[in-house]
Amino acid sequence: MKDFKGCSVRRYWFQYKWSNIFEMIRNMSGEPKTCSERFDGRLVVITGATSGIGYETAKKYASNGARLLTINRNKEKSETLCREISHRYGTECNYILADLSKLKDVKNVVEKLKSLNSRIDVLIHNAGLYLNKRTLTEDGLEMNFVVHYLAPFIINYFLIDKLKRDGFTRIIFVSSEGYRFASWGICLDNLQWEKKKYSGLKAYGSAKLAQILSMHIFAEIFSSENMNVTINAMHPGFVKTNTGQDNGPVYKFFKKNFLDKLSRDPVESAEALYYLGVSKDVESITDKFFHYTTIEELAPPAKDMELAKMLWEKTLRIISEKYLNLEVK
Repeated sequence: MKDFKGCSVRRYWFQYKWSNIFEMIRNMSGEPKTCSERFDGRLVVITGATSGIGYETAKKYASNGARLLTINRNKEKSETLCREISHRYGTECNYILADLSKLKDVKNVVEKLKSLNSRIDVLIHNAGLYLNKRTLTEDGLEMNFVVHYLAPFIINYFLIDKLKRDGFTRIIFVSSEGYRFASWGICLDNLQWEKKKYSGLKAYGSAKLAQILSMHIFAEIFSSENMNVTINAMHPGFVKTNTGQDNGPVYKFFKKNFLDKLSRDPVESAEALYYLGVSKDVESITDKFFHYTTIEELAPPAKDMELAKMLWEKTLRIISEKYLNLEVK
C-alpha cells in the first residue's frame, strides 16, 4: 500500500483530463431536473435548515407533504422555521438543537436519530461553513474537517444498524465542486492543518474531498449488507448563502459586492435536492457525484479508493480517541 502521509499534486497530475474540466463548466450553465411526485408523510432529516439551501430545501419537501426533522444550532431560528412550515404547509416539523462542530452535540444527534420509531426516508447533510482563518473546535479539531466531514461521517456510521432496519433511505451530501481545490489529495498526516500554512479554500476543499471519499466506502458497506440505502453527493450550484459570515470584513465585503451578485437562487438547489431524494429515476443510483441533477465524473483524487480506505481507518481512530464512549466497529 502506498504511503499517503505526504501530499503532492504530482501523484494525480497525469490522471487529470481536460474533458472533466469542460464537463464541469458545461454543467454550470445547466438547470436542475425537477420532480413532480409528492412525498406525503415521509420523514426527511436536514442539517443546517434555517437559512440558504437548507431553508429552501425544507420548504420544498414540506410543500410536497413531507415531515421534517431539522438539525440546527439556533433555537429561535429553528422554532421560527417550524412555525412557518406548519402554518404554510400543514405538515409536521421538529428540530434537534446541535452545533455540529461539537462532538458531544453530534453524539446527541446520533442518539436521537437512532431512537426514532419512524423510518428516515431522506437524510441530507447540508450544514456547512467557510473560514479564512484556521479555527479549532472545543475538541481540538479543525473546524472545516469536523463540520463538513467528521460530523456527517459519525452520523452515517452510527446509523447503519437503524438504516438496515428501516429498509430504505437516500443519503445526500450537499457537496461542492470546491473539492477540486484539494488537487493534491488528502494529507493524512495534516488533517488538522497543523503543519502547513492554512488556506480557507484548501481546507474547505480537503474536507469536501474527504466527504466524497467516505461516500465510496459507505456505498460499499450498504451494498455488501444488502441494504436498500443509496448515498450520493451533489454540487448545489453557485448560490447565494450565508456561508462565510464568521469571516472578517474584507471577505464579507467581497462576498456581498461580488460573489453574491454572481450567485444563483438557492431555490434551484432545493429543486435538485428534492429530485435526488424523491425521483424514481435515481432510486437505485448510488455512489455518484451530481452537479445539480447531472452525474459528473469526479477528479482523480476523489476516485482514489486506496486513499479512501486509509482515510476511513484514520477517521475511525480519531473517533475512538475523541468520541465520548461510543465504540467504533
